[in-house]
Amino acid sequence: MGLSSKETVELEKAMDRIWEVARSFGLDPFPIHFEVVPSSIMYEFGAYGLPGRFSHWTHGKAYYQLKTMHDYGLNKILELVINTNPAYAFLMEGNSLLQNKLVVAHVIGHCDFFRHNVYFGQTNRQMAESASVNAERIRHYEFEHSPAEVEQFLDWVLSIAEHVDSNLFRRKKRPDRGSLVKPKKKERSTPYDDLLDLDRPAKEEPKAPSKRIPEEPESDLLEFLMKHAPDLEDWQRDILGIVREEALYFSPQGGTKIMNEGWASFWHRLILRELDLDDGEYVEFSELDSRVCSPSKSSLNPYCVGRAIFEDIERRWDQPTLEDQERFGRKGGEGRQKIFEVRELESDVSFIRNYLTKQLVEDLDLYLYRQEGRETKIVEKDWEKIRQAIVSSLVSHGRPSILVEDGDYRGRQGLYLRHVHEGIDLDLDYAERTLRHIYNIWGRSVYLETVVRGKKTLLKCDRKGNTTELIN
Repeated sequence: MGLSSKETVELEKAMDRIWEVARSFGLDPFPIHFEVVPSSIMYEFGAYGLPGRFSHWTHGKAYYQLKTMHDYGLNKILELVINTNPAYAFLMEGNSLLQNKLVVAHVIGHCDFFRHNVYFGQTNRQMAESASVNAERIRHYEFEHSPAEVEQFLDWVLSIAEHVDSNLFRRKKRPDRGSLVKPKKKERSTPYDDLLDLDRPAKEEPKAPSKRIPEEPESDLLEFLMKHAPDLEDWQRDILGIVREEALYFSPQGGTKIMNEGWASFWHRLILRELDLDDGEYVEFSELDSRVCSPSKSSLNPYCVGRAIFEDIERRWDQPTLEDQERFGRKGGEGRQKIFEVRELESDVSFIRNYLTKQLVEDLDLYLYRQEGRETKIVEKDWEKIRQAIVSSLVSHGRPSILVEDGDYRGRQGLYLRHVHEGIDLDLDYAERTLRHIYNIWGRSVYLETVVRGKKTLLKCDRKGNTTELIN
């Protein structure tokens, strides 16, 4: 059931006031288009990540997981915002007026972060439109090759979708001097040729290929497969490019979740305190804000931790100790300026490493716990070890770091990958199943070097299946 006319007018007035307050605080978000939608639409957008995105069974699975949690009262999405310019934000039908006020203030914080954080600087601000175009291209391929064939290929590609290089500061690569892809005798024309980002055979005489492809280890597995997998059709390379494009769009969100939610929570609290809330609304706001930003022993709450760190930074730069004044030259009164600087330049890894203090670890009860029977026991109290454990869990967004070492291993076009082992072994069953998907894309033997229980190990997948051997 949608909002009544009276509620709509009240909400619009509140939105104008919230925008005015946010701007007076120095926030500078993208223009935002708000829309009130039913829960089914909210969870569809939450599952797909973008309106109009291509269909796949994994998106449907995510939708039903979100819907089930909502139906059983275990979780409720209060808002969803799309990082575009202008930004699109969706409010759920059934939210109270106060909930919508909080959500609007929270969304403005997100949009300010999207606009100014350096890690979002290269994201596609028209991604909603791009996603719709991508979906149409995939539907065309389903018509041309069959839905089953396209879905199977998407299964393989989506299993490694996060293995892209979104490092904003990586050095420019030298142009490829060679490729493992053999030029085709005839180029096949499609209605989407002008949209494909493929390496076409050059008209001039090809240069001598490099001795090794890649010349240096590559962390963007999808890009390497798109350019160098020997036997893929054009439509398959295009799907690799589509999945990679969308993965790069989502990647900064994964690398700044604590900061982003902390920044939005920091501002929604300050903004709502500036509004003329009646007693009932203030009580409702306090209860809702407390639920959203309460610490948790089972997991790290990004709303709670992120906001607490921003508040601590502002306090410490506003009221520096004598030691900080002498050591860092802090004069005081610089807190607001500092948090805007941090918002612009940091990612979660540097945010936690540089600004999570011993006092915050104690205040937020960030000790490491372990469940033993019915009791929860603390297993680590050293705050520096706790900080390092959190940082380690955030490196590469918590996923294994995989490098492409050689695309012509043993001179037989074998694909040699290396897991950058950082103290945590791979799940071998999962790794072997993923290698099978990579083998299906590459079309040749695939090798993965890793460490298992302290011993260097080589996983191999070929047409016969998976094998494992120790590396001497």
